[in-house]
Amino acid sequence: MELIKGSAVAASISKSISETIEKTGMIPPHLAIIRVGEKADDISYEKSAIKRMDKVGIHHTVYTMEDTVSQEEFLKVFDQINQDPKVDGILLLRPLPSQLDEHLIERRIDPEKDVDGIGPVNMAHVYTGTQMGYAPCTAEAVMKILHHSGICITGKRAVVIGRSLVIGKPLAMLLIKENATVTVCHTKTKQLEETCRNAEILIAAAGQAEMVNEKFVGKDAVVIDVGIHVKEDKTMCGDVDLESISSVAALATPVPGGVGAVTTSVLAEHVLFAAMKKQGIKSPDLGA
Repeated sequence: MELIKGSAVAASISKSISETIEKTGMIPPHLAIIRVGEKADDISYEKSAIKRMDKVGIHHTVYTMEDTVSQEEFLKVFDQINQDPKVDGILLLRPLPSQLDEHLIERRIDPEKDVDGIGPVNMAHVYTGTQMGYAPCTAEAVMKILHHSGICITGKRAVVIGRSLVIGKPLAMLLIKENATVTVCHTKTKQLEETCRNAEILIAAAGQAEMVNEKFVGKDAVVIDVGIHVKEDKTMCGDVDLESISSVAALATPVPGGVGAVTTSVLAEHVLFAAMKKQGIKSPDLGA
């Protein structure tokens, strides 16, 4: 089994972003990151995003609020960011505390700044297959990895384990758009292992550590692991037991160093596109 390292894909996207900013002489794009509370996962992703933005020349501002913030207080800050002409893109770290109405906030975000594809306008673009708008960054990162690795998607049997609006459902739509035959599985799926073994492309986004083993993987399948978990010994793993599938899969992404490495590059690319659109600069075909 060969590993697909996300670093090469991320580097290709990042290089294109940096070159575009330099060649166009544009005003540097600006990303606003909104974090509520001190959750370790949010802080980790925030740091990764900042590191990526710094690398490609995108400015950023982090807005933090206490996890006890009221809906009224949150919306006051959010609306200011949403209406700030200097902000090109907004990354809202989720899930939010229970006292905040996440669905209301998703509907409130400016679609032009919704670079992580959380709002209904951008979701509609994903589901209708248009070229407009922004898909959720992690879902698009999976597609970037497949493209960069030279994997033909047309006609392939693809199985997605997971049906969230963040990854599973939008990823299924992106695969269908490229003519894959897609099955979406979840915790209620009967004969789950058998269904997954039939996949030529298997994407694990179940949210269960090392759930996918050799019983789920068909011979020479491509396995993309979207999961990320911290084990008791503080090491990281994904939804896939990588060692278990090594004798059957042809290609697989590791955790860490796989999809996560590409997601922040996709985020940066979306911020760039948003800034270019606002500045009236034609968007080139970027990425891996």
